[in-house]
Parts: sequence; structure tokens; C-alpha cells
Amino acid sequence: MDALTIAPGPGIPSGLTIPAADLTEQFARSSGPGGQGVNTTDSKVQLSVDLARVSVFSESQRQRAIQNLEHRLSGTVLMVEASEQRAQFRNRTLARQRLANLIREALAPPPPARRATRRTRGSVRRRLATKQRRSEIKATRRRPRGD
Repeated sequence: MDALTIAPGPGIPSGLTIPAADLTEQFARSSGPGGQGVNTTDSKVQLSVDLARVSVFSESQRQRAIQNLEHRLSGTVLMVEASEQRAQFRNRTLARQRLANLIREALAPPPPARRATRRTRGSVRRRLATKQRRSEIKATRRRPRGD
């Protein structure tokens, strides 16, 4: 099994390489495509990594990853499955891509907070004019009042 390479992105400007020793790969019979071969080949791939024990994470990266992925974790273990393809090799590649994408997105810093701005005078005018138009349309639908 090879090391998992994570491409550079926000939060990891130079990328990361998770050593193969930190990854656990298991194989099982897949329920996906494959005809009769599904019953005999272990083409489903389960790739997992214990985020608390990854040696290349800094402490802040570790905390951010655990916090951002807490809904997907079992303890501190992140697991990804792939069984769409017939070939085990393709499923291994898919699982590695999914795991790398999840970790890259989890390590990205939160986006900057939105700065509140005032509505423009024109946008307020347009909104009120639209409301007035809707009000007039609905008023024409009412029964005439019997004065």
C-alpha cells in the first residue's frame, strides 16, 4: 500500500503525504456491478485513517480535521468505502481520492465572516414598488364593496 498524497489547498499550501503506516485498507465482497464475479472477488475497498494518530498533522490541523469531520467519524477514525467499479484497483483509487478530498476540505480554514452592508436606496425603492404592484393586483381581485 502506498502513502496517500493530498494536493495543496487552503490550510495546506504545500500539500500533505500521509504515510502508508497510518492508513488501513480492507477488502470485502461488493454488492455493486460485476455479474457472477461479485460473489467471488473482494472488490469493495474500505480505507480508514485514525485522525488522532496521523503523524504528519500539526496539532491545530488535527483539531480542525476532527471538528469538521465529527459527523463522519467513529471515535477518531475516518472511513471511506468504494464499490462502484468492478476492479479492486479502481475502487482503491476512488477510495483514496475520496479520503484525500475529505481531509483537504476538513483542513481548509473557515471562510471569512460576511461584512454586513446597508441596502442601497435603489434596492429598497424597487422592493417597495414591487410590493405595491402586487398589492394593486390583488386588490383588483377582490369583490367590489357595496357602499
